[in-house]
Amino acid sequence: MPTKPLDRLMFAQGSLCFFCRQPLPKAEASVEHLLASANGGSNNDENCVACCKSVNALLGSMSLKEKFQVVLNQKGQFKCPNGTGSIKAVAQPKLTPKAPAAAKSKEDQLALVVANLKQRGNSKPRTLKTLTSTIASLFPKGLSEAELIVLIQQLQSRGKVVISEKEITYAL
Repeated sequence: MPTKPLDRLMFAQGSLCFFCRQPLPKAEASVEHLLASANGGSNNDENCVACCKSVNALLGSMSLKEKFQVVLNQKGQFKCPNGTGSIKAVAQPKLTPKAPAAAKSKEDQLALVVANLKQRGNSKPRTLKTLTSTIASLFPKGLSEAELIVLIQQLQSRGKVVISEKEITYAL
C-alpha cells in the first residue's frame, strides 16, 4: 500500500477525483480535508480525499456546514472547475462556475471572482498570495500575471477588498 497520503487516496479512489469522478492526473491532484484542518479536521484518510487542485482551492477552509451547503446548492449536477466533465450525483458539490468561453471581458471575470468570494463566506482568502491563487484557480485555461494583477486592482478600486500588509478585508 502506498505510504504518502496523496498516493494512498489516489489508489483508494482509483485515480479519480472524489468530486467529479473523472481521471485525475497526479500532477493535478491534491488532498482536500472534508473537515478543514483550519477548523480542527485531522489528516487521517477518513477526513481526506484526493481531488483536483482547483476544487481544493475553491473549497478552501470552508466549514463542513458550508461545504454541505455547496453540495445542496448543486442539485445533483457537478461541473468540474477544470472543465474535465460532469456527472449526475446527489452529493456532488457545486462550485462557482468556471469562466464561460464568452466571459473574456474584464467585467465578466470580475463578476465571477466577486461571486466566488461571496460564496466562500468566512473562508475567504486572508493573504494576497492566497487570493491570487484562488482567482487563478477560477480560470483553468489560465490568466497571465498581468491579468491577475488587474483583477485584484479592480477589486480594490471598487472597494470590494482592502489589502493591508498582513491581511485582506472584504466589503462584498
